[in-house]
Amino acid sequence: MLLFDLHNLFRVTSGICQNDWPSSLSFASFALNAFSLYVQAPREPEQLRKLFIGGLSFETTDESLRAHFEQWGSLTDCVVMRDPANKRSRGFGFVTYAGVNEVDAAMEARPHKVDGRLVEPKRAVSREDSSRPGAHVTVKKIFVGGIKEDTEDSHLRDYFEQFGKIEVIDIMTDRNSGKKRGFAFVTFDDHDAVDRIVIQKYHTLNGHNCEVRKALSRQEMQTTGMGMRGPGGYGGGGNRGYGGGQGGYGGGQGGGYGGGNGYNDYNNGNGNGGNFGGGKSMASPQEAAPVAGKWMAS
Repeated sequence: MLLFDLHNLFRVTSGICQNDWPSSLSFASFALNAFSLYVQAPREPEQLRKLFIGGLSFETTDESLRAHFEQWGSLTDCVVMRDPANKRSRGFGFVTYAGVNEVDAAMEARPHKVDGRLVEPKRAVSREDSSRPGAHVTVKKIFVGGIKEDTEDSHLRDYFEQFGKIEVIDIMTDRNSGKKRGFAFVTFDDHDAVDRIVIQKYHTLNGHNCEVRKALSRQEMQTTGMGMRGPGGYGGGGNRGYGGGQGGYGGGQGGGYGGGNGYNDYNNGNGNGGNFGGGKSMASPQEAAPVAGKWMAS
């Protein structure tokens, strides 16, 4: 593609130069410089430009998926995931935009209907992160760990409000001494703000690096099968998750991919688990797990 563009650029500029050689030199130089800047310009990481689209109709094709989502920007990739044996849709796909701003625009335009069916777009999770507890659970609250003693609500609000509207900020303190325990919770009005934050990974708050991850309630930990089947196990019940669950990737009733860590104290109280849930779904857990991992990281 790059060689093709370069060839066309030389062909156009050489044609102009043949007609008016002296005055065309400046244009040719300008065009080549512009092309050079285009080639050298760093593109935002692909993972930040990719959306997972769950709950697709079996009738949805790459073309109809593209036709819908390209309303909010230029797509560099669009695919409906299919079974390699029978080519049947697995009920989910991925779209990749040219820029993060276009991803934001598409998410702001929710809800989305593709081929008459309500679908669920979510920011794609990388393969590295997909195995972490709670990676695919939909929540509106984050856990912020490693914050310093002098960190106030205002520091949290000033930083995290760039990702979305904040509803509640809780800096946790010891009940007896009142001393801050080094972590906090921030609740947003939309789960997409949480997804944006955890995908970004690195955050600096009040001049210090901090750890940020999804905050799961005890019920959500139990719902996702945390600690019941072991880390990464198949099965479990629930109403959220990958390949099953109401509002989950693929639709239908089933289990979830989740889990989480305890919050009794920062860096204490480990919780493990997380599983691909079973149940009736358009994209079965066995089908969705390996394929989704590949495309989330690609």
